[in-house]
Amino acid sequence: MRKKIVAGNWKMNNDLAETQELLSHLKMQLVKEPEAEVMVAPAFTNLYSAFQGLKDTPVQVVAQNMHQAENGAYTGEVSAKMLKSIGVDTVILGHSERRAHFGETNEILAEKVNSALKSEMKIIFCFGEELADRKSDKHFDLVAKQLEESLYQISEADWKNVILAYEPVWAIGTGETASPEQAQEMHAFIRRNISEKFNDEIAQNVSILYGGSVKPANAKEIFAKEDVDGGLIGGASLKAVDFVEIINAF
Repeated sequence: MRKKIVAGNWKMNNDLAETQELLSHLKMQLVKEPEAEVMVAPAFTNLYSAFQGLKDTPVQVVAQNMHQAENGAYTGEVSAKMLKSIGVDTVILGHSERRAHFGETNEILAEKVNSALKSEMKIIFCFGEELADRKSDKHFDLVAKQLEESLYQISEADWKNVILAYEPVWAIGTGETASPEQAQEMHAFIRRNISEKFNDEIAQNVSILYGGSVKPANAKEIFAKEDVDGGLIGGASLKAVDFVEIINAF
């Protein structure tokens, strides 16, 4: 049975004091054994503090990114070994903002995926289409291409360390709205695509999160869809009360 997961991506928000305050509120409001696995991704500077503060809770700390090299002259970058040395063994790769603002291509992401898995890291792999892709009816082809070129080089055994996160970029901050039915349609397509490329067992066991502006008001309806296994939450995860409400939507 695949896992239900709610992951909060805090992006470039919250200094150390703000991170500690948010985590304190989260710990107070979260039930000890939530229905879903809970993850938070603070900024690099706050990962170790968050890890220490959450050690006695069910909340996992994950990183927002990592470099594909093990070490070297890559000023400002962070490696898998560095993350693991502070207790972080899961990383978000391929987020739409990394693709858009930092030029991460499918080829670069394939290298990052390979590096993370080689270092025995777990991956939350993000992908999804822009508004132009959706309007030109190319969204299925685009998603299939992203998966094919960045992820499908992994072995069947590696899938146990992969979580998928579908981001309909066109429905985030654009005024456009993605319906739960559209989320389900794409998640079902992704599962069929994995089944065709690998096998049905892998397709049915991999968790696929939805990253299209999940909020307390729509979380229950989205999470009720057959192929939606949780959410990768942006802005709503920065408010403990909203994040906990989303977690409790299962």
